[in-house]
Amino acid sequence: MLFKIFKKNQEENQSTEKVFTLRVRETVQETPDTVSIYFEQPEPFLDYRPGQFLSVILVVNGKEERRSYSLCTSPFMDPFPGITVKRLEGGVVSNHINDYFRPGKKVSVLKPMGNFVTDFHSKNKRNYGMIAAGSGITPILSILKSVLINEPLSKVNLLYCSRSEEMTIFSEILAELEEKYPGRLSVTHNLSQPVSDWKGLTGRLDKPKITAYYKEKFSDQSFEPLFFVCGPVGLMDTAEDTLSSFGVPKENILTEQFFNKLPLDEEKGDVAEIIRPVTIILEGQEFTFDVPPGKTILEAGLDEDLDMPYSCQSGLCTACRGRLLSGKVKMIEEAGLTDEEINEGYILCCSSKPDGEEIKIQIE
Repeated sequence: MLFKIFKKNQEENQSTEKVFTLRVRETVQETPDTVSIYFEQPEPFLDYRPGQFLSVILVVNGKEERRSYSLCTSPFMDPFPGITVKRLEGGVVSNHINDYFRPGKKVSVLKPMGNFVTDFHSKNKRNYGMIAAGSGITPILSILKSVLINEPLSKVNLLYCSRSEEMTIFSEILAELEEKYPGRLSVTHNLSQPVSDWKGLTGRLDKPKITAYYKEKFSDQSFEPLFFVCGPVGLMDTAEDTLSSFGVPKENILTEQFFNKLPLDEEKGDVAEIIRPVTIILEGQEFTFDVPPGKTILEAGLDEDLDMPYSCQSGLCTACRGRLLSGKVKMIEEAGLTDEEINEGYILCCSSKPDGEEIKIQIE
């Protein structure tokens, strides 16, 4: 039984999201399974910070889909903003973009978002440590470009894991930047499945490799260390633990997790074993709907055609943030929220499931 309260005048529920249109300028095949999409600059110019992401809105097979992709470009160096999209097995949107995006195509996007960022200043003297795996190089490239052009006293040491040379995204760009900025950019490649004549690092990026990287690149204490880590959760946990063991403060280790889909199975604590009603306050109106097992609060709300704000659906961007007024929820992923926001009762609807009765959430 689906409960509904005050679900009237839904057609008058106007979205507060800022949606605008970009036109594809160029596509570049980075690897056999990865393409970069560069867009014409809109008017006014697209305002973004290095390390942020764009959320694209597409209709695929008659259904609206939203996915978030990190900007691979720097607003300080590149004239046109771009994203890089890797094919995923069964990926509805990633495969659609790789197959059908061509110059001239118009794409709806949300404004750039994300907190995987820092401020730049010409007087900064930092040693940036950047650890990336696979497509996690995308926001890292945006940040390191911005460091190189904005901070002449700073240097960047990149440790980058790819499957093979052929599957290394941005390999030529990184080589060109390393040549252009000698002594300021150092790139160390690690291949998990190299060909027989590869002489660099191989295998997983584990604690011994990250330890060796830290000891070699960060012995000069005259530089302030600041780390950016992006890739699979396992790599990020290993990198954080290793860096912390050397006394690197938590606030000096910035991380960005890449998810294909949030895990909602029993191993991650699917608490909604029964259908539970949830009330959402959205733009002054209350909407109550059932959240069945296997669904997040956001997914259940969208199934009821509620115009709830959202973007990445991975618990990172906070577009779906709300304040929990009553009841309890279980958040599968809360990386997008600060400790202060969590203490103030904020939740992410895209990663939250009911954990009790009388749940009421104010969307802000």
